[in-house]
Amino acid sequence: MDNIPNVQHPVFTRRTAVQAGAVGLLGVGINHLESLRADAAPMESAGGTSRAKSVVFIFLSGGLTQHDSFDPKPNAPVGIRGEFNPIATRTPGLQICEHLPMLAARSNKWSLLRSLTTPYNGHSEGHMAILSGRTPMPPTFNGSKPMPEDWPSIASIVGEATNRRSNNLPPAVVLPERLVHRTTRVIPGQFAGRMGRQREPWFIEASPFNAGSYGAYPDYEFHFVRGREQNKNLKFQAPNLSLPEGLNQSRLGKRTDLLKLIESQRRDLDQFAATENFDRSRQAAISLLTDESVQQAFDVTRAPAKVQDRYGRNAFGWSLLMAKRLVESGVNLVQVNLGNNETWDTHDNAFPLLKDCLLPPTDRALSALLDDLDESGLLDETLIVMCGEMGRTPKINTKLPGRDHWGAVQTVFFAGGGLRGGNVVGSSDEIGAYPATALQRPENVAATIYDSLGIPSTASWKDELNRPHRIYFGDPIAALL
Repeated sequence: MDNIPNVQHPVFTRRTAVQAGAVGLLGVGINHLESLRADAAPMESAGGTSRAKSVVFIFLSGGLTQHDSFDPKPNAPVGIRGEFNPIATRTPGLQICEHLPMLAARSNKWSLLRSLTTPYNGHSEGHMAILSGRTPMPPTFNGSKPMPEDWPSIASIVGEATNRRSNNLPPAVVLPERLVHRTTRVIPGQFAGRMGRQREPWFIEASPFNAGSYGAYPDYEFHFVRGREQNKNLKFQAPNLSLPEGLNQSRLGKRTDLLKLIESQRRDLDQFAATENFDRSRQAAISLLTDESVQQAFDVTRAPAKVQDRYGRNAFGWSLLMAKRLVESGVNLVQVNLGNNETWDTHDNAFPLLKDCLLPPTDRALSALLDDLDESGLLDETLIVMCGEMGRTPKINTKLPGRDHWGAVQTVFFAGGGLRGGNVVGSSDEIGAYPATALQRPENVAATIYDSLGIPSTASWKDELNRPHRIYFGDPIAALL
């Protein structure tokens, strides 16, 4: 663990859930729970006007192929256009991949940016650029591990720069896992970096975090390593927020029993939280534990059968269902990592993987999220953004076959948040290799997220030396409105 920074990040796992004898929520997460009750304004800004109350940021680690999803090139040579056919959507003239039929039927609810570019073909650089919303690498960037002076992630910025809407939940959450590479290292770009560990987003981990032995993947129904399926029968499980056996709500009248339980764990807690902060932190932890709406948000595997079937009984479906519930509960930004260990890194066996295992659950889960938010009246106030750290090469490598790393262009999916549906911004060239019109960078995507939440362009955050740091490094994508 010496090479894995940020080991004090707040984490929910099955093994660290609050149960008799387990530190769990009251342990690893205690340093962040204190901040849930903070009274001080988190940042310096002028008041902004928001279109959205929440953002669901879906991140496809590994890099979604633009050709075989939202930017098909049916007239390109066979070695470029791929094996899939385009299908018509509800929007006249707009076509997407045949394996996204549910989204095609809902194109009036979403828009595409087909011209996002970065100069990077590496995973670590791509993650840093997209997740932080800044194209240049930090001066101390290390592709092998996060560094203290990395740019802060979009999730960290939103967590710091927006007002908390829930007493018992933080403003920014990442689920269901941190992003790792090939089971051995944590990918930079997803943490608070130079903002400091106290400003990390809240990580809800549905499986134990161990970057040294991540290959077991105990919670995913599907996991792919370079195109090979493994652990197919293993299931995702949501975090367990149940109270210890014998300690029910009626016994929490004076909270005495739970406080005694926490006191018994104090030796373990002290490694994560300073002693002088203990009393305030434990009260915040208790409030979180006893909030029924919070417990319901996490308990996705026990959702009604019809709900689970609509989203899909898999990691993608459960993760987006949890995101929807967290938005309803007042979380400002939920980052959902759909596919960890660079699942979308489809160098080989690409077309069977996309057809059978990656595109269908994404199509189903994302369509269910759109429908649920729309029917509940929350879609207009919830911005959905979906992209990866890069696109894929125009030319198919025929040996494997699949597509390789390609940062020069990718497609970004947008929905809700007051944006127009059925809209396409920008374009790639005839073979999907480079932006042809309306080139956009990660700074523009980040600015669109910040602007939708009402973070003003003059906003800044301050470091421990009280030095201001600006938040915007680009303009929002006006053509999406």
